[in-house]
Amino acid sequence: MKAITLNSVVPMRTSPHEQAEMCTQVLFAETMTILKEEGAWAKIKLDADGYEGWVDRKMISTLSDEAFKDIKNAPKCAVAFPVSLAMSAENQTTLLLSGGTKLPNYKNGTFELLGVKFNIDPSTVMPEGSKFDCTKVTNIARFFLNTPYLWGGRNALGIDCSGFVQMIYGIFGIQLPRDASQQVNHGRVVDFLTEAIAGDLAFFENADKKIIHVGMMLDNENIMHASGRVKINKIDAQGIVSEIDGSHTHRLRIIKRIHE
Repeated sequence: MKAITLNSVVPMRTSPHEQAEMCTQVLFAETMTILKEEGAWAKIKLDADGYEGWVDRKMISTLSDEAFKDIKNAPKCAVAFPVSLAMSAENQTTLLLSGGTKLPNYKNGTFELLGVKFNIDPSTVMPEGSKFDCTKVTNIARFFLNTPYLWGGRNALGIDCSGFVQMIYGIFGIQLPRDASQQVNHGRVVDFLTEAIAGDLAFFENADKKIIHVGMMLDNENIMHASGRVKINKIDAQGIVSEIDGSHTHRLRIIKRIHE
């Protein structure tokens, strides 16, 4: 059974309990498959990145096969600012949308979902098919500076490291997996740090050689990542350099280029 959320942000949890860990978030207009239901909860699989978890059943709505097909095939663009306000053309109900939210059937400041039209400031939207341009991606990423870190977060009020890079790439129509350990399997290796360019992804490992962190290069000396908050740090061949005492906070494993 297919479903959609019409809420701005819905937490997805690792088990069907309010106290369970939030593993990611579902954004407005994202579709999913309901795998099973348990009491007030539904286990879902997101169509975009295949992530699975539990959501409060009342925060999603089922879709007919026809409605799902229409949404799936609809052209989409993305909110490119940290937040944008959409307003229903029918009753002026407002909806706060986070960066990275995909808008179906967008055209000239309006989008349409399930027969409802919304108005939105076109200056906050990245047109569909926009090229992953190094200057443009850097400028957009900077809008999200100082967003607080939140494990499992995918929005401008709280985001984690892999959620941040997934969001930035998604704004340009490139779908990445949800976790850093999955993202590292994509793209080609950048052999030397000196060859890194804006938009390349740097991955970091723990003592067990497991990928535990990811950030986006701004050039071959600076990286933007979510650690405590979204911030910019220096990076060298060993890893990320602390702005406080110059120590290395994350150990560099590999740099990958995905945006070719």
